[in-house]
Amino acid sequence: MKLLRVGPAGAERPALLDQDGTLRDLSALVDDVDGSLLADASALDRIRAAVGAGVLPALDATGLRIGPPVGRIGKVVCIGLNYHGHAAETGAATPAEPVVFLKSADTVVGPDDTVLVPRRSTKTDWEVELAIVVGRTARYLETDEEALAHVAGYAVAHDVSEREFQIERGGTWDKGKNCETFNPLGPWLVTADEVPDPQALSLKLWVNGELKQDGNTSDQIFPVAEVVRYVSQFMTLYPGDIINTGTPAGVAMGQPEPKPYLKAGDVVELEIDGLGRQRQELKDA
Repeated sequence: MKLLRVGPAGAERPALLDQDGTLRDLSALVDDVDGSLLADASALDRIRAAVGAGVLPALDATGLRIGPPVGRIGKVVCIGLNYHGHAAETGAATPAEPVVFLKSADTVVGPDDTVLVPRRSTKTDWEVELAIVVGRTARYLETDEEALAHVAGYAVAHDVSEREFQIERGGTWDKGKNCETFNPLGPWLVTADEVPDPQALSLKLWVNGELKQDGNTSDQIFPVAEVVRYVSQFMTLYPGDIINTGTPAGVAMGQPEPKPYLKAGDVVELEIDGLGRQRQELKDA
């Protein structure tokens, strides 16, 4: 299934995109697409039954904003330097273990919402990423099979980053990762049963129509199952939590000087096979 949330920011309602591309209203069945729904197998079965019965009312998508596909996100866990190509372009050694950092849940916005370039920023960068959406509480998972059983689905994430804040201003990466609007997510949460191999997904990103990133999750240093298993050793993952799994080569930081960092007026578009497409216009904060 392709689950999503539509409507004004803060007042989104649950919806589904059916196989014909028609937007369907889920608000008579569920309150929201959030951790409570994702952890409730019977509720998900009711949605599937309603789709099969053809009883879900259609929504007019004209002018309708798409919000983040998951509501009430508890935390956003991120994996850095998780593609061989990206590590090489930045001159970083291949990590022996996953590099883990956190983004605040309030950085998450809709897939086509405006991204704000922070004040005094000179190095705002792009990063297309595969996002994992957690579906079951995960603690100390032991096997890849167990890890994948805790995945509700996948989505497109844009891990926007300010490299000066991240690298040159002291401390951890947090200052360059947690600026407002720095995590567009969606358009859909695609349930795990529709993504048979998360290590065979093409990721692409364009800036002002020019292809900048063209990668594949097969280049991940730590694949999806290992990421979920590993993170569960250090923190409890709850239904509705998000894990951004890293970006392929092609970010601005890895380009020759002068590096083409983002600025107000730029348009970024990104997509992942089967998971949909995002488009953001950048403005000054």
